[in-house]
Amino acid sequence: MEPRHHAIGKPASQICEISFDHSSEKTLLINLSGSWTLKNKRPSADVVKKEMTAGAATKIAFNTTGIRDWDSGLLIFLGRIIDLSAKNGITVDKTGLPDGAGKLMDLAAAVPEKEGARKKSQEETFLFRIGSEATIFFHASGEALAFVGEAFTAFTRFLRGKARFRRSDLTRIIQDCGIEALPIVSLISLLVGLILAFVGAVQLMMFGAQIYVANLVGISMVRVMGAVMAGIVMAGRTGAAFAAQLGTMQVNEEIDAFKTMGISPMEFLVLPRILGLALMMPLLCLYADLMGILGGFIVGVGMLDLTMVEYYNQTKASVTLNDLWIGVVQSMVFGVLVALAGCLRGMQCGRSASAVGDAATSAVVTGIVAIIVATAIITVITNVLGI
Repeated sequence: MEPRHHAIGKPASQICEISFDHSSEKTLLINLSGSWTLKNKRPSADVVKKEMTAGAATKIAFNTTGIRDWDSGLLIFLGRIIDLSAKNGITVDKTGLPDGAGKLMDLAAAVPEKEGARKKSQEETFLFRIGSEATIFFHASGEALAFVGEAFTAFTRFLRGKARFRRSDLTRIIQDCGIEALPIVSLISLLVGLILAFVGAVQLMMFGAQIYVANLVGISMVRVMGAVMAGIVMAGRTGAAFAAQLGTMQVNEEIDAFKTMGISPMEFLVLPRILGLALMMPLLCLYADLMGILGGFIVGVGMLDLTMVEYYNQTKASVTLNDLWIGVVQSMVFGVLVALAGCLRGMQCGRSASAVGDAATSAVVTGIVAIIVATAIITVITNVLGI
């Protein structure tokens, strides 16, 4: 029987050639020639598979005298042939392989594949995914609850004067969470006040009651929106910064160093951040209330033909001290929640740069969700109490 030839690739200096010789009844001789390197296109192992099934050979041998150069591309091709031979119960004679290639193939076969090392691709059922997500949720809830407990313990030590942290760190955090956050809080709160006034004016002008725009803006900003907007701004600004700072310290193993030296990271790193943001949030809330009312004032006086005195008196008559206290208490709660979310995600951060980014993103999402949930709970409580 004449050998069949297969040539792959151009020009001739870069051709991978393969041919088969069935002259021996029980042996399939594979002739390889040309340049068997990764940069050249190599024949598919299916060509060899067809020759195996076409004849009744029980053994495969190689003739590689025509190979000019080779690299791991040849080894990959040989490995596929050996796998096919093993599946079909055909023995492989490696004596005809180039010097070193046979030894490399034997070395690769000498170390068996670790059981379970190869990822098994299987389709997960709907119930399996629900169970997995539920398991992850409960595990994360347990970690968050433990973190809150450790933070509360650190706070009680602070009240007793035993917490170990640098007062300069607390001062720096107060500055970062306070005066440096005023520009963005000013812009957001002013625009929210403008939006509330515009939305309210569209409906109230239909009844000639545009004077009540002052009531709408004043009550909504002082009671809820001022605290909520300040909290969301701080979640995106400061909460993410806390997570990135602590996450970077995890990557650099600085937190491990604190633990080794007997310094509690909860007291030294987390506690100052919680205290700083909790102290500054009420002040930021009051400032946000003022800027929101100013935004409504601009719309009322500039577009609704209200006088400054009318708008001021209407706002003063509608906003009560209870509304103010509800907003201030909410803002303090939001400050604690945002700080806890940022520090929690930072302490849970992995040991890579991408993990730091994921921690910052997760801190923002967790902080905003916590703010919305807390707002709903506080609103229901105040409604039940009739405040």
